[in-house]
Amino acid sequence: MNTIRKSVQSKPWLGWFLFILTAVIVFGLGLLTSSIIERRTEAQYLDPKKIEIQEFEPRNIVWGQNYPKEYETYMATRDTSFVSKYNGNAHIDQLEQFPALVVLWAGYGFSKDYNQPKGHVYAVSDITKTLRTGAPMGTGGDEPMPATCWTCKSPDVPRLMKDIGVKEFYMGKWSKHGEEINNPIGCADCHNEKTMDLQITRPALVEAFERQGKNINDATHQEMRSLVCAQCHVEYYFNKHEPFEGVPYLTFPWDNGTSVEDIEKYYDDIEFSDWTHSLSRAPMIKAQHPGYELFKTGIHAQRGVACADCHMSYKSEGGVKFTDHKIQSPLNNIANSCQVCHRESAEELTNNVYSNMDRVLENRGDLEHLLVKAHLEAEFAWKLGASDAQMKAALMDIRHAQWRWDFAAASHGGAIHSPVETLRIIGTAIQRAQEARLKIAGVVYELGHKGAIPLADVSTKSKAQAYIGLDMEKLINEKKKFLEEIVPQWHDAAKKREDAMPQYDITTKAVSLK
Repeated sequence: MNTIRKSVQSKPWLGWFLFILTAVIVFGLGLLTSSIIERRTEAQYLDPKKIEIQEFEPRNIVWGQNYPKEYETYMATRDTSFVSKYNGNAHIDQLEQFPALVVLWAGYGFSKDYNQPKGHVYAVSDITKTLRTGAPMGTGGDEPMPATCWTCKSPDVPRLMKDIGVKEFYMGKWSKHGEEINNPIGCADCHNEKTMDLQITRPALVEAFERQGKNINDATHQEMRSLVCAQCHVEYYFNKHEPFEGVPYLTFPWDNGTSVEDIEKYYDDIEFSDWTHSLSRAPMIKAQHPGYELFKTGIHAQRGVACADCHMSYKSEGGVKFTDHKIQSPLNNIANSCQVCHRESAEELTNNVYSNMDRVLENRGDLEHLLVKAHLEAEFAWKLGASDAQMKAALMDIRHAQWRWDFAAASHGGAIHSPVETLRIIGTAIQRAQEARLKIAGVVYELGHKGAIPLADVSTKSKAQAYIGLDMEKLINEKKKFLEEIVPQWHDAAKKREDAMPQYDITTKAVSLK
């Protein structure tokens, strides 16, 4: 057997080849070692803390001085250009697109105005501009919304709760906190200012855990990457009796569990309703945004995936790996979200999502039209002289059917978070809507009406709003005056308050929306 020496002696070119190969390998290893050392050094000294962030610091741009990469990606939520097949983050008038919603919410604020949600950076401006919050002119007149409605909109909320107490924060009307809340959802809502650990800053989630015999402090870091979202992206209601009589205390109805049936039973047992429908007179429940509850029933949650894994995926720049705070649809960032686990192409993954959404939206649309007919038919029965006893069973069916529809619709992502459960819920709602219509038909027949029930033309947003009695021109003009006269006063007061807070030399590249 020839040794390397003999091979080289007989073939001199082989020696040169081995020499060059060894040199290339050594050189490559040297570059790799140098790169690792450089990246570690870069990660160690990049973006050192420049300031001491104060407790309950609400200004996101201040946090941005110590965490510029996270802040700059957070500010990218200003982008409203992404549009998917059904959703996205662009401005879409949902009532214009789905006029049936106007009838479903007749007598409730959402029938006036409901747009597709945008990024977190718009949280304060959107709630200020929506017609649902009215046009309070500071004259002590009636307002449609309580102060509690600010709870999920700003890091000024935990600051204010600390200053005046949770009870006082929830008391009164929405305009009460107009001068105090001006920073949109941001850093202090989810992070401890000293350690940057994730933390819960809203009492309702902690209280819901306690009523279930759980301690939220026992949650793992991975669980916290969903629970900080569950402070807001959940179903809730305003309890005006407990723990303080007359105070609309924000409460999660999880005492029986978090399924649509569990929460429905909770509301039925306490005879709770958000409003009485102005056409059918049914005692209605408005689902808020039960994204977390529905997400927990899906395959991603069962496999240990957290909200942040898909909506705030990791990002690398240089030697630094950090969480991308451009909170967004995974469809707008498939490579860093879906394809971390799934090996299919972006096109195939997108088509998988759209296929689920097609099925859900088709069935949900059918359900919406059934509910519209049920409300209009119930209105007709009342006009014929129906009694409360005759209508009670049908109205409970309407209540339950629309609650289940809303649970599926308001979850914002149920078609991907949990498509099987979403379709199941819609299926049970369709059954109840049909049962309501059959019962109403029986009442109408008893009252002497034969033949089809006449239904109003509510095929467009404007027709539907006019039918339910909304004076949209008046509402829009009142809001315009409020935005021009009152909101600038709020901004001036907020600036004066923040000018008295610790000031810093702002050097971060991204600028705050002011």
